[in-house]
Amino acid sequence: MKILKIIAGLLGLFLFFAVLGAGGVLYGFYHYGKGLPDYTQLKDYEPPVMTRIHAGDGQLMAEYAVENRVFVPIKAIPKRVIDTFLAAEDKNFYHHIGIDPMGVARAVVINLKNVGKGRRLVGASTITQQVAKNFLLTNEVSYVRKIKEAILALRIEEAFEKDRILELYLNEIYLGYGSYGVAAAALNYFNKPLGELSIAETAYLAALPKAPNNYHPIRRTAKAVERRNWVIERMAIEGVISEIEAAKAKSDPLKVASRSETEFVEAPYFAEEVRRELVDMYGEDKLYKGGMSVHATLDPKLQEIAQRTLQQGLESYDRRHGWRGPVAQLEGVLSWETDLPEVKAPNGAPNDWSLAVVLQLHKSDVTIGLANGGKGVIPFSEMKWARPWLEDQKVGARPKRPSDVLKKGDVIWVKPVTETEKGEKYQPDTYTLRQIPDVQGAIVSLDPHTGRVLAMVGGYDYDKSQFNRATQANRQPGSAFKPFVYLAALDHGYTPSTLILDAPFVLDQGPGMPKWRPDNYTNKFYGPSTMRLGVEKSRNLMTVRLAQTLGPDVVSEYARRFGITKNLPEVLSMSLGAGETKLMNLAAAYGMIVNGGKSITPTLIDRIQNRNGVTIFKHDTRPCDGCMAMQWTGDEVVPQIPDVRESVTSEESAYQMVSILEGVVERGTGRRVSVIKKPLGGKTGTTNDSRDAWFMGFSPDLVTGVFVGFDTPVTLGKREQGASAAAPIFRDFMMEALADQPATPFRIPNGIRLVRVNARTGQDAKPGDQNVIWEAFKEGTSPSQSNNVLEGQSNDLAGPAVGETGSGLY
Repeated sequence: MKILKIIAGLLGLFLFFAVLGAGGVLYGFYHYGKGLPDYTQLKDYEPPVMTRIHAGDGQLMAEYAVENRVFVPIKAIPKRVIDTFLAAEDKNFYHHIGIDPMGVARAVVINLKNVGKGRRLVGASTITQQVAKNFLLTNEVSYVRKIKEAILALRIEEAFEKDRILELYLNEIYLGYGSYGVAAAALNYFNKPLGELSIAETAYLAALPKAPNNYHPIRRTAKAVERRNWVIERMAIEGVISEIEAAKAKSDPLKVASRSETEFVEAPYFAEEVRRELVDMYGEDKLYKGGMSVHATLDPKLQEIAQRTLQQGLESYDRRHGWRGPVAQLEGVLSWETDLPEVKAPNGAPNDWSLAVVLQLHKSDVTIGLANGGKGVIPFSEMKWARPWLEDQKVGARPKRPSDVLKKGDVIWVKPVTETEKGEKYQPDTYTLRQIPDVQGAIVSLDPHTGRVLAMVGGYDYDKSQFNRATQANRQPGSAFKPFVYLAALDHGYTPSTLILDAPFVLDQGPGMPKWRPDNYTNKFYGPSTMRLGVEKSRNLMTVRLAQTLGPDVVSEYARRFGITKNLPEVLSMSLGAGETKLMNLAAAYGMIVNGGKSITPTLIDRIQNRNGVTIFKHDTRPCDGCMAMQWTGDEVVPQIPDVRESVTSEESAYQMVSILEGVVERGTGRRVSVIKKPLGGKTGTTNDSRDAWFMGFSPDLVTGVFVGFDTPVTLGKREQGASAAAPIFRDFMMEALADQPATPFRIPNGIRLVRVNARTGQDAKPGDQNVIWEAFKEGTSPSQSNNVLEGQSNDLAGPAVGETGSGLY
């Protein structure tokens, strides 16, 4: 009886303490569970993933990210990788409720032993607890955090499936080497995708979660191998691999492999412009963390040609205007091997240039030392261009010997050469003298039918200047604007044979203001001339008279309609290209001429997909019923895609201007590009004091614009103009771009008829006329209707002409 009372008392005491303990646990859950982060946010959690920009052919252009992470869905992660991490981190993951009581008890027992032996303590956090800590808590080391971690783990297990929890863990965990997630780690440590990892490599990755720096594969190789082998043992115990496989894996050396260099399309100005657009559209957070896939319009082949021809064209211009001196000067050349590498190289030099120091000067060449310790020779023929630079881009006397250009100790840029301009071979280690141009420029090439920008280079070198002169620089286009004045006239009933008086023009601008007296580039007057000649020869006086007759408001409206500039001042000087615009805008405007008068918007982006592959942006928004069919049998009606582009001019007027601009290339100021021997149209542009040089041109399916000028507008030189500074760049680009293309003629609309006319008078050709061309007339018009001479009103108060007054020279 007494024994029963004792037993009953003990049971009662046990129940009391059990109830007290349960109450304490419940109170702990209540107390520490208050104010915990909302774990349901993990349901929609998307880890930060890099955004990639791809060129038109799929090649990679750029990557933007804050973390080096590759997200892999749980179903795509190899089973062995999953099993290895479970064996190492949480073998009971699929069986516990978020915390593992047996694991905790086992850790307590092991740690009691380890404390006595001075060994490392082991933890008992489950994968779910690690997810709670990594996503919702801090790394604070305290019992309070461990309690909160356990509470959150229980809640997470109630809310999510096991696979979702494991997916979050394997993609979020930091594994060293800048790697977030197992996929990024596999690439960074072993240069392999997850599916190609060996047993030993997989085990090493699973050894890293607790403390990746403690198991660095190079600095702490022994510890890393020890930890890896422990994981291999766990894999064998859990049946992931056999004992034989485990033994072999343990014997494998721990070797890391540098990640293969990702090949990028070299288009920094293009990529940066796309980046800016993405920030404007979605914000920086989505750009750097959203995992978007951006399909750009860039054509890598055309981009490479554009980059090279622009650089070569700017270098050619720069050499015409003299030598500005060495990069630096060494005090002596006895220790040049050590002194030269210490010279800081200025940004902006092409990759095939290198710094060199002048060691000896001879009668016909110069001996140079290179930064790599080697030596070379610069023949005098490779420095004859180096006349002294003078103010306003003038040059001094021609050098007669190497000492007129260089002296001992000069640090200079050089480039290897193998043959002379005549094709004669040089000896090995022969170099040519180079200097980084001060002048800048840009080139844009786009599809005139869609506005897709196929190539764009915004300057000589991106490292030297990130300012994009194709999209950010506002400059006067000069005569490159004139076609839009004449196009307005074609829309208002004039013909290419309309006669306009080419004679002195004086405009009284009002009290206290000087009279405005524009001139032709040649300072000559040619009397009544056809409108075609006005464009082909870039006649300023004819353009002003035409603009005065049409009205400055009409000129301003056409500049707005074609996207050149929104608010062009309504003054006559604007007809000569005094209003500022961007190269990109002007290229798109020329595209609207060649495509038959349809409005286009230049774009650098075709399509954007989110991290799940869903298209969230498309440049081409035309409806297409039937385009999403899963298969094609040939019996269905071919889907018809409507042309939704707005018309900005008539198709007939657009073709008449195309024909006139063809004449610019064949007979006018653009003759330099006629060597391409394919149907081309174009127009030069030069502004006051030759501050800006342009060439805008096109084939039936490609528009290309080139700008050359100094960032701080100063003269390019007395003899420089669009035809000399910009047209050669256009010529060289189009020569290569169209090399494998057929000579496609421009498309003639139905409302146009071609008439043989005298090129000088614009009237019907007569027997014996020598200078005869085919002229484009609209239905209902003819050369005989173009006899009257448009004279304009000189020396009156017809309107102000304020602004830059002599733009549009040539």
